[in-house]
Amino acid sequence: MNRLHVKLATTAAAASLFFSNLIAAQVGTYSPKGILPPAKTAAHVQITHGPELELANAYDKSAIIRWTTNNPGGTDQHYGVVHYGPNPEDLSQTAKSPNRMNRNHPDMTFRVRVEGLKPKSTYYYIVESTQGTGKSDGVKSPVRRFSTP
Repeated sequence: MNRLHVKLATTAAAASLFFSNLIAAQVGTYSPKGILPPAKTAAHVQITHGPELELANAYDKSAIIRWTTNNPGGTDQHYGVVHYGPNPEDLSQTAKSPNRMNRNHPDMTFRVRVEGLKPKSTYYYIVESTQGTGKSDGVKSPVRRFSTP
């Protein structure tokens, strides 16, 4: 019975270490000495390319919107966010995709999949990005549009 307790305790301790590192790695960058703090936030984040329609798929009624910014810094986890709708005055629908920042790259490319689109329709959209905490990177695009096949 004691062997069983020792084995269970050892397994539980190993599992807790493994899973705590996975969870911590999602918040910051894991290193052998621990988690790195968030990177220094960029003084001014701007969209350097796009936003633009990368793909519109009639089969699954989706589209992918892509844009690039200078490296925003902050948390390693970021989200690309697209606010869209069939009217430029009503961008009440939202699509969001996670993205992992590479601290060593000067820029960051976001790709967001927008689903549930109607065929042969025009949609208007703006894009923005946020850190993993939800804090805005401080950049929004002007209103753009795309059409579905």
